[in-house]
Formats: sequence, C-alpha cells, structure tokens
Amino acid sequence: MRKFGLIGLVAFIFSILLCGCRIDSQIKEGSKKINVVATIFPQYDFARQIAGDRINLKMLIPPGAEAHSYEPTPQDMINIQKSDVFIYVGGENDNWIDNILNSIDISQKKVISLLDCVDVLDENSESDAQPGSDSHREVDEHVWTSPKNAMKIAQKISETLCELDADNASFYNQNLNKYIEQLKILDNKFKNVVATGKRKTLIFGDRFAFRYFAEEYGLNCYAAFSGCSSQTETNAAQMAYIIDKVKELKIPVVLKMELSSENIARAVAQETNAKVLTMHSCHNVLKSEFENGETYLNYMNKNLDVLKEALN
Repeated sequence: MRKFGLIGLVAFIFSILLCGCRIDSQIKEGSKKINVVATIFPQYDFARQIAGDRINLKMLIPPGAEAHSYEPTPQDMINIQKSDVFIYVGGENDNWIDNILNSIDISQKKVISLLDCVDVLDENSESDAQPGSDSHREVDEHVWTSPKNAMKIAQKISETLCELDADNASFYNQNLNKYIEQLKILDNKFKNVVATGKRKTLIFGDRFAFRYFAEEYGLNCYAAFSGCSSQTETNAAQMAYIIDKVKELKIPVVLKMELSSENIARAVAQETNAKVLTMHSCHNVLKSEFENGETYLNYMNKNLDVLKEALN
C-alpha cells in the first residue's frame, strides 16, 4: 500500500508556502457558503443531492483517476485545509489522507469517514479462500455499493451540514428525505430483481468491489482478483477456478467494473461463451460523465438492468 511519508509531507508543506493563498476555484475564501471537500464520487454526489448549490463542493480526486493509486498534490492539501467539512472513505487506501489530517489543525473542521458510518465487512468475494488466493483479509472500503449504507452516509452528511449551517437545515433535511425515498425505491428494485432471478451467483472477471452489495442482497460472488486494489494480481489457478465456476453454474454473464481493463473478463467469456457486461461500483466516473451530471442513482439504476441479465 502507498505510504505518505515524512519527506512527502514536508514537500507538501513547502509547496503550500510557495502557493501562498491560492485557493481552488471551487473552494472560495470569504464565501458565506460551507466549503465541503469529498475525496471521491459517491460522497461527492450524496452531498450534492442534499445541499445543491447551498455549499461550495469539491471532489478531490479528479474524474477518471485511479483512486487506489492516486498521488496527492499540494493543491489537494490546500483544499483539505480550507474545507469546513471533509468527507473521505477511511481505511488503508486513505493512509495518505490520515497523514495530512494529522499534520493540520482540524479542531474547527468536521471530518466524516465513510467507514465510521456503517458496519464494515472484509473485502473477499467468498468466505472460503479460492485456490491460489491470498488468505490475508482487509476491510472492504466500498461501503456505498449497498443502497442502505448510502442512506446512512447521506444521513450523516445531512446532520453535519445542519450542525454547521442551521439557516439551511430545513433545506438539507427536505432534500435528504427525498433522497432517502429514492434510495429505498432503488433498494426494493434490487430486492425484486434478486428474488425473481434464476440464480444467485455473480462472476467478476475483474477486481471485486461489491462485497456490501452482495451481502445486502444475498448474492454469491466469485472474482478473478482478490479485493479491489490495483496492486492485487490474478493467477492461473484463480483464472481456472473462475472459468470452471462459470461452466459449472452455467453463468451467462461475466462482469467487469468501470474504468478497468476488460482483458480478464474477455478471456473468461471466450472460454465459456458468456457475455461481458459492466457493473458500476461508482468509485469514480469519466470526466465526460462527471461534466454531464451523472449521479449515483443513475449508475445504480443501470446496474439493475445488468443484474437482471446476469441472474437470468
């Protein structure tokens, strides 16, 4: 895992001194609005749905970037420093953020870790280790893939905004209630697709980011990679295991994630005559999609169609 060491931290602070008071255009000094910084897309979108234009909102990791191997910039540290509310995932992939937070004064800042909002699970796709897989377990950080977890996270964000900005509390609460209802509808749709499906197993010819989703809807999942880190690798034994599972269970669809290579999924599909489809984890989005205003709900509703085909 990446380490944000002392040398890097000193370099950050030195760069900030050079940068002076230059602030990102979305994080404005002197504004009466609350400055909110979210590291990645899910919590960015949750805050956007709740607060709209009543806050200054910034997504720290750019659209299209690989979040698991992202290298922070001096401007990132400035944005974190200037935020009133900072929302991040937490966990091992965010060690660099913990080091930044430990180096600055956060006494007047509200910091929300998504892992503190929900009950966490390990990241493995199946409880029994697959042949050739690493038995070491780590906490799965993709908590937002469960709509019920999304409700808890949205609730925490709303509570925090209301605490800091009482004048807009009724606005935030009204939007939260509407958003929770939309998430409940989404949750019921997923339950119906699973309940009416012919099978309860998903195969990922890719890394695995859907532990919470699978747990919520009682799905069995097998993946070519252990976990979701870009540093994990597959091997011949795992590939053979996945191919055998597709054939054994007559799985019609092999899944891949957004912004990832489909080489492994294609290789599995060629051996099994399965179809390759993309299931969106919402971890990050393309720049064009971000600029077009795509939302967590939009992506998850697209996942409904993918899930329906995969289970039938």
